[in-house]
Amino acid sequence: MLNSKKLIKLLCLISIWSSVSSCEVLRSKSKAEELAAKNKPKSTYERKTSEKRIAEKHTVRKPEVYVSANTRNLIKIARSYTGVPYRIGGNDERGLDCSGLLCNTFKEFGIQLPRVSWQQSEFFPAIDIPNIRTGDLVFFSVNGKIVNHAGIVTEVRGEDEVIFIHASTSKGVIEDNMMTNYWKARFASACRPDFAK
Repeated sequence: MLNSKKLIKLLCLISIWSSVSSCEVLRSKSKAEELAAKNKPKSTYERKTSEKRIAEKHTVRKPEVYVSANTRNLIKIARSYTGVPYRIGGNDERGLDCSGLLCNTFKEFGIQLPRVSWQQSEFFPAIDIPNIRTGDLVFFSVNGKIVNHAGIVTEVRGEDEVIFIHASTSKGVIEDNMMTNYWKARFASACRPDFAK
């Protein structure tokens, strides 16, 4: 009787041990499968889709073909200030700052913009950078997180060349490419004037 009890205990232990070890094998296999799935190279479609999402964040669509008469006039007025020296709080031909340039330009259309860049950035409907086109207002955070610089897109030449006019502290009113590393790193938002549709 004693031998049969020992035999039953031994069989139970063997049964338990075999089920535990088979679970470990299964767990090890599933971990190995998980690692293989993580390290598996992405399909061409998955890789391109992922790269496309990253690129779209700072990508502009192809140049537009049509520019409205109002937008052309807006650009013409803004460009008439080219060469005017920078002056903080400036609002005329003797000196302008970036928000003053926008205020003076829009005044010609009977639109009174707020005098501060961050307020201007909220005046018109916001747009995403891939949708930027001529006449849009662009805003930057040059010194920190608050919007403190503004300009008007004057020309979209391609994905890597979006020209905007603004009042530079060192060069006065000039046009620059906002797709340079300097401006892309400081880009905050863009909006579209209602009449520029």
